[in-house]
Amino acid sequence: MALTVLNELLIEDPSPPLLLYQLNKTAQLETLNYQSCYMQRVFTHFPEILFIHRTYNPRGEVLYTFLVDGPRVPLEGHLSRAVYFAILAKEDAEALAHIFQVFKKFNPAWERVCTILVDPYFLLLPTLAMEFPAAEVLLSAFHICKFLQGKFCQLALEQPVERLLLTALRSTMCSATAGNLRKLYTLLSTCIPPAQLPALHSHWLLNDRIWLAHRWRSQAESSRYFQGLEVTTRLLSQFFGTTPVVEKGMSALLQYLQQNSGDKVSFNLGPSPPNHYTPLEGSPESPKVEQLVEARIQHSLNAICTGPAAQLCLGELAVVQKSMHLISSGSEKVNIQILEDTHRVQPQPPASCSCYFNQAFRLPCRHILAMLSAHRQELKPDMLPAEWTAGCAPNLSDILESTWSETLEKRLAVALLTEEVSQLLQHCSQEEFERRYSTLRELADSWIGPYEQVQL
Repeated sequence: MALTVLNELLIEDPSPPLLLYQLNKTAQLETLNYQSCYMQRVFTHFPEILFIHRTYNPRGEVLYTFLVDGPRVPLEGHLSRAVYFAILAKEDAEALAHIFQVFKKFNPAWERVCTILVDPYFLLLPTLAMEFPAAEVLLSAFHICKFLQGKFCQLALEQPVERLLLTALRSTMCSATAGNLRKLYTLLSTCIPPAQLPALHSHWLLNDRIWLAHRWRSQAESSRYFQGLEVTTRLLSQFFGTTPVVEKGMSALLQYLQQNSGDKVSFNLGPSPPNHYTPLEGSPESPKVEQLVEARIQHSLNAICTGPAAQLCLGELAVVQKSMHLISSGSEKVNIQILEDTHRVQPQPPASCSCYFNQAFRLPCRHILAMLSAHRQELKPDMLPAEWTAGCAPNLSDILESTWSETLEKRLAVALLTEEVSQLLQHCSQEEFERRYSTLRELADSWIGPYEQVQL
């Protein structure tokens, strides 16, 4: 009787999902693992970043929801990013390891998970590290925002102060630059009594690694991201978190997913991922293919380059192996993003990139190596300057001294700043554009001359 409603829903599902469950002595649902075929396909397409959210019901039972995250994942469709549901009998290391092992058994793409985002109350981090040894575990920006919102309410601050902090928090989350995070940190230090400040863990705002996983979003994308997750977590609380009967909560949740299957159209799970991303040619279930390609790149680096050059490039390749995204593939140029600033790659020999490393040393950087890896290619001798080929350069210090100059450093700094400003201007509203343009116009006039003589 415990699973009657669940079984009825599963019979109506056109494609058989994964459903593993365990009953207790009174025939009540104790553990559950659920993943539909569609959810499995979504994870196979977007496995790089896994977002874990926990929902508790009145009896203290917990529902783990795995969602995909990251630059390649579309934002539309509530719960359309959910790729796995699991209920634990008790939340300890053994039970958590079990649901991760089940998840990995039915999802070979788990080996491509690079980052796992969790909430501040998640304590079983060693279990995550053991089950996903290659992944980096970080606090999610969304959960930090919810944590701080809750703390502001608990502290019973004066209403104007609470409104100020909430407004500053929302603004910062939608534009999580280092400067804005520092301003919010200073504001908390000013408004919160010193005795209560440690409870807010405001030092998280200064941990740049947390915010690098979120900062690539524009202000509009960040706003939609937080709104989408807010709706998703509220739906999970509405269906699972408000009823003490696990079976009723899960059946209501699965019924909602079936009735709102139209959300699935927001994902393009065809041969070409959304936003013109170029897919890898190998099957995601075959990590040996990727390892073979990386080994070939390493071999070509060692065979073609001098020892110092190979050493520098292998350091860049190590970053590529940890996290890689190939985007905007065109006929002449390829844009590469590795959870950082986007750079432009010119693949025609000699290969070049707009990043600092390539411009300074004229060596294949992580972005060029990412392009080679994605296209299943290896380094060719004509892709780097003659001074870096084997047998030419005597040692690393000679090369570095010959390729570096103060003028180059200034030019690169200006180029990177210009690119960042350009991106901000392209993705803001018309009103914001006019305000920012006016500010830049005034700055240019004061530095260089009047408008007639200066083109911004």
